[in-house]
Amino acid sequence: MGGRTVLITTIGTRGDVEPFLALAKGLAGDGHAVAICTATRYRDGIEDAGIGFLPMTGALLDLMDTDDGRAALGGVGSIGAMRAGMRLARLVRPINRQMMADTLAAAETARPDVIVFHPKAMAAPHVAEWLGIPAILGVLQPMYTPTAAFPAAGFPALPLGGAYNRATYAMVRASFGLYRKPVNDFRRSLGLAPVRDRAAVLRPDTARPAMTLHAISRHVLARPADWPETAQLTGYWFLDPPESDWRPPPDLAAFLAAGEPPVHVGFGSMPSTDPAGRAALVVEALEQAGVRGLISSGWGGLAPQGHSPRILSIGAAPHAWLFPRMAAVVHHGGAGTAAAGFRAGVPCVICPFFGDQPFWARRSVDLGVGAPSIPQRKLTAERLAAAIRQAVSDPSIRQRAADLGRLIRDEDGVRSAIALVNAALGGKPGRATRSSTHD
Repeated sequence: MGGRTVLITTIGTRGDVEPFLALAKGLAGDGHAVAICTATRYRDGIEDAGIGFLPMTGALLDLMDTDDGRAALGGVGSIGAMRAGMRLARLVRPINRQMMADTLAAAETARPDVIVFHPKAMAAPHVAEWLGIPAILGVLQPMYTPTAAFPAAGFPALPLGGAYNRATYAMVRASFGLYRKPVNDFRRSLGLAPVRDRAAVLRPDTARPAMTLHAISRHVLARPADWPETAQLTGYWFLDPPESDWRPPPDLAAFLAAGEPPVHVGFGSMPSTDPAGRAALVVEALEQAGVRGLISSGWGGLAPQGHSPRILSIGAAPHAWLFPRMAAVVHHGGAGTAAAGFRAGVPCVICPFFGDQPFWARRSVDLGVGAPSIPQRKLTAERLAAAIRQAVSDPSIRQRAADLGRLIRDEDGVRSAIALVNAALGGKPGRATRSSTHD
């Protein structure tokens, strides 16, 4: 089935955008017309991939890169972080309104037959309801479909059984209440009735179908038996093929050729109030572990100075190309980075900050593919050095990581997702019939 129009809406870091770009490319290859509505900073990459681009304000990303943003994200649980978060809350409200307006404008331009949306792009299901088309929620972590099997990502794993696990999803739904007023203001502007249930902020009862696609491998997370049929695991949505043809810069190529595979360390876009101190800690850990190291600076500013020639600092490099060439990977545990590490088939050490990152850290240990994780607040050079030594020297970890990598490389999560999107489109009209004008 082909020839329909798909609008994808997403916002966040590169890890929130690239999986949806991978899905967009697959859908376009299947004959659909596809556009992505997201922040302008991602425009070039999207258009270079042959996908239509529609703008959404990136002010939320800019806000997270301010002093208050770094304090709120980098110091979770501290008084300073809470104060920064309160200051941010006042600034986020108009940004959310603009994101909703941008989503509506994108839909009026694209006139889609279906919208696939990231949960941060929360206007999407309401626009879909207004247009009378299906809305499909695409998620990178298990937080929105209740189950007794495990707690929602972002909550601790406690030995309290299924009742506790289900309660964590109720708490996630309760948090949607923070957005109910702006969402209902937006719905009123479209002539839609307000939502009453907090969960309806992301999934209005009248939107069809209420489908959630989890872009996660079944080899990393087994599908719970108590999930409804509308919740599916598709496998990961990788943008780059397992063997990327990316060409490294000369300094990186020379470094890799000069000795044994290094250990890669990178914390992605995670901010730090002391990036120089964190970089010095990483360098000390690599030196204590006696391994060669490759440090990616990332958006979080991990840029070491004055280190030994056994350590190289680099900017961005595709994980699909880089990770398989490493002895191990040390990272923050973001969903996309964790997926890339699992697919590469190399051991990992996850040092989570917050959110879903501790969930993926636990999965890496439970799967036997990583050394015990180290939360950022407990990170020291000595602890990190010990974890690196275990990751690179334990034969059971190395073997399990290699086995998991082979299983994931045999999957095609994008193809599975396309089949489900096509199923949602089956029997629907070829074009939305609602007027593009609104009050």
